[in-house]
Amino acid sequence: MSIFARGVVDSLRRIRWLDLRPSFRTVRKGLLVIMATMGAGAAPSTAYDGPEWSPFRDAFQVMASNRSHEREFVREWEANPAKGLPTLSPANIEATKAAIKRYANIVKIGGWRALPDVQMQAGTNDPAVALLRQRLMLSGDLKETALIAEHFDYALENAVKRFQASNGLPPSGIVDKRTIAALNVPATARLRQLEVNLGRLQELTRSTGKRYVVVNIPAAQIEAVENDKVVSRHAGVVGKIDRPTPVLRSAIHQMNFNPEWILPPTVIEKDLIPKGRELQRAKQSVLIKYGIDAYDGSGRKLDPAKLDWNSGQVQGLQYRQQPGKDNPLGFLKINFHNSYSVYMHDTPSESLFGRNFRAASSGCVRVQGIEQLAAWLLADEGWSLEKIVAMKESGERRDVRLKRPVPLYFAYITAWATADGVVQFRRDLYQKDGLGAKAADY
Repeated sequence: MSIFARGVVDSLRRIRWLDLRPSFRTVRKGLLVIMATMGAGAAPSTAYDGPEWSPFRDAFQVMASNRSHEREFVREWEANPAKGLPTLSPANIEATKAAIKRYANIVKIGGWRALPDVQMQAGTNDPAVALLRQRLMLSGDLKETALIAEHFDYALENAVKRFQASNGLPPSGIVDKRTIAALNVPATARLRQLEVNLGRLQELTRSTGKRYVVVNIPAAQIEAVENDKVVSRHAGVVGKIDRPTPVLRSAIHQMNFNPEWILPPTVIEKDLIPKGRELQRAKQSVLIKYGIDAYDGSGRKLDPAKLDWNSGQVQGLQYRQQPGKDNPLGFLKINFHNSYSVYMHDTPSESLFGRNFRAASSGCVRVQGIEQLAAWLLADEGWSLEKIVAMKESGERRDVRLKRPVPLYFAYITAWATADGVVQFRRDLYQKDGLGAKAADY
């Protein structure tokens, strides 16, 4: 057997493959067959040119398949969050105070060491794994010690998953760049976040009733809460860094089915007018291209061909897009009184819900699975989920006012603990915690 083949085989035998997914055990088996073939004196080939190489081809087909499954897992996890415990539960106050004491003790002993930029996963053998163990034991994610500190075993993989889930990352068990960045947020910064957010929690929980909706902006998630239990949790898309979703309190009072979209001022200024100027130079009309109508102050519809996008006239007009498959509001808009011209809505484009970083709107909040949220909001009006879905399929325009407006909170909570003892952190999306980029860049 060649030195290359012997080295690969020895590496494969040292790794605890039983701790990995069955498909990776298949990869190991295929690679060992390959190495045995190479032991007969064959040199590594760059082409799959014979039956003896089928295990090699099959093994790497499995690897490619696993990468595909990993991406699908991330999309599914992000787009369909588990119900979990309410972010604004009164029980979280004492739990967060206890977490502050824990993190104060961690800071007192010097915090944790920063991890190097080394990707790690089950089977990895590296000095960085020992540092990872220390880091996760300090935060309480890892309980077990290991005979070989530098080996990434099953217990450590589960600890990484726990850390990822409680830090708003998909629990893949793979320590990638984003996970390393979250692990390397200093203990002093995490303690500061808990202290700052305790005040936010105390203020908000004083006014939450039995039934409310909360949008946690940094988590990009929406919760429908009743009797201190999460009825449904939804992935959301919140405002971009330069167009943040505002913190506010209001009450949901109306639902617009298959609504007309009235473009908000921010979109007009930052998107529509620049695009109008760009297309005008190309002898095209932004209004015709995107199916948008322009109206003057008297409500008169204007000829899009006669608008000059370089003039001041276009800034004082109202712009509307009729209901339809291209309407960015989707089939439903949720209204609540506020001074920011923001609302919650459906969307025809759902790909963003499957991403971990979901700050991509102009301040409004897009809601995944908005049908379930609408059915809960309209339950007292006699609406069922089936009726909501029928409205979506029919395209019928209809406005429904809630007899009892439901309290709504757009909250900014980046750190909290729940009654089960889990400490949760989310990226400081708009850097409101006073820590700069260190708690935001992951």
